[in-house]
Amino acid sequence: MKKPIAWIIDTTGFVTEEFKAHPDVYVVPLNIHFGTEEFIDDGVDLTNEDLYKRIKASTTFPKTSQPSAGKFAELYDQLKEEYECAIAVHASAKLSGTIASSTAGAEMSEFKVYTIDSLALSYGLSGLIERGLKLQEQGHSAEEIAQKLAKETGNFRNYILIGNLTQLYKGGRMSGAQYYLGSLLQIKPIVQLTPEGELQPIDKVRSHKKAIQYLINHAKKDHAEFGVKRFQIMHGNVLKEAENLKQEVLKEIPEADILIGDLSSSLAVHAGEGTIAFLWRKENF
Repeated sequence: MKKPIAWIIDTTGFVTEEFKAHPDVYVVPLNIHFGTEEFIDDGVDLTNEDLYKRIKASTTFPKTSQPSAGKFAELYDQLKEEYECAIAVHASAKLSGTIASSTAGAEMSEFKVYTIDSLALSYGLSGLIERGLKLQEQGHSAEEIAQKLAKETGNFRNYILIGNLTQLYKGGRMSGAQYYLGSLLQIKPIVQLTPEGELQPIDKVRSHKKAIQYLINHAKKDHAEFGVKRFQIMHGNVLKEAENLKQEVLKEIPEADILIGDLSSSLAVHAGEGTIAFLWRKENF
């Protein structure tokens, strides 16, 4: 008898230790390019530490590319022998072509895959997978789960302090005017993934201390209004800063449950070393 659901996440998401150990969760890595060199974002072919060293030493700006439809088709050909269907949660289609490759791969394989545009990055994908696994445990069908997850994408909240404006600009995620003004005035832009899945600057502050307080104030608001207690802090090679933010949040929200994790290499290429992302979902599940 086939198992009911295989779960797919790409490496723009935060791959938790639970996901790595889960027999039904499959991770599809993106590719990272330094000129003619290509690496797989699997934490083995290129570790985050290696990535940051290469970025500092390289004269070539790194780029990312989504897995091909063929790669997804290979995976889905394997999975359809063992599973009835799959639910694939991918990065926002406004920022990555991964969901298009996944959909095309499923069609090539003739395997039933419910693809979910998370409208997010990092833990925005992971949280949906966690939610889906809980719904599966409760006995919901794959179709029901996919419908519920698609509706819950709008609950994602995120505030991002970009660590390296140059990388964001060269990667095409920031206009020349925004980059020039930010560099000239030493402004720290606060960026957000909108409910439509687009990356946009939403505010700017003149000091790191004020930027951190800005994040905490928004967390306090949603904690008071919606009872949010679970938060995630993703960082670009600045663990100490992430831990400091956690302690500051706990001073304001003592009952908060806060997870700290690394930005994947696929995201660090664009956001840069020093980036701090503060994430949560409006509904606390």
